[in-house]
Amino acid sequence: MRRCQQVICIITLIVFHISGFCQEKKIIVKPYSIESTYEKLKKKYPFITPIKPIVSNKIKSKENIVYLKIGKTQLKADVYIPQSDDKKTFPTVLLIHGGAWNSGSKENERVMAQHLALNGFVSISISYRLSIEAHYPAAVLDIKSAIKWARKNAKKYHIDPDRLAILGASSGAQLATLVGVTPNSAIYNNSSIFSDDVQAIINIDGIVSFIHPEAQESNSAGMWLGGLVDENPKNWKEASPLEYVNEKTPPTLFINSSQPRFHAGRDDMITILNKYNIYNEIHTIPDTPHSFWLMHPWFETTVNFTVSFLNKVLKNDN
Repeated sequence: MRRCQQVICIITLIVFHISGFCQEKKIIVKPYSIESTYEKLKKKYPFITPIKPIVSNKIKSKENIVYLKIGKTQLKADVYIPQSDDKKTFPTVLLIHGGAWNSGSKENERVMAQHLALNGFVSISISYRLSIEAHYPAAVLDIKSAIKWARKNAKKYHIDPDRLAILGASSGAQLATLVGVTPNSAIYNNSSIFSDDVQAIINIDGIVSFIHPEAQESNSAGMWLGGLVDENPKNWKEASPLEYVNEKTPPTLFINSSQPRFHAGRDDMITILNKYNIYNEIHTIPDTPHSFWLMHPWFETTVNFTVSFLNKVLKNDN
């Protein structure tokens, strides 16, 4: 048996043999990027084109800023700020990339962040520790640290610390939702004078429960959660955002593909939000694959839903 973190590199793939499972499981970690998504989807959807970064004099860009150091690991953020006078602050969105908790990068969310900045939001796309480096709850703690970092540096980056949303895609949506429903929780407490609460959640095709009857997660989730569900049920339940939804949960937007797997727990969460009269929206884009937000023509729809929601729940007349 090999140890959990032994890694064998084969060309561009990373193969893991994890010995915490009932039997040894082989997990192949594939690169997850805009380019790899296009290559995967173009045959079935020949009309798509991959999204690309933009250049605009209406945005100030500050990239690869170290927001947290953990040992030799430097976690970085890309910040995009609407052009304005020196004193103006803006509602802010923290963006969390996907990749099955073991792949992907902050650059996957760069184009979305740039478009949000064009629409009047400071946008921060961050890196966090993936499961190939650190298991749950490392990624959760990193994201909460990023929120605190944003508040600590609010003046420097024109951030309104009282109007902060979190957006995630795929596994990043699960993470974003979990962070959003556990403000300043003792479970994830890494002490700071700054709060890690958010005022809105945007979930782009991410599950909100690992243990819901609709959930279909297995090896990739197990790799992050330290074993499959029957081996580590505590983590599978603890990492499920649905377990924490209550009257204090912030307004929430769901933007989904037509793939039912990625809706796990969503309808139950909406039921709870409605019970407490918490504003929410659900938009399912017809005939779409997972990772639709990285491709035209679906990217435009995703941006429009996101901006409309944020304008309703975060913007004011100041």
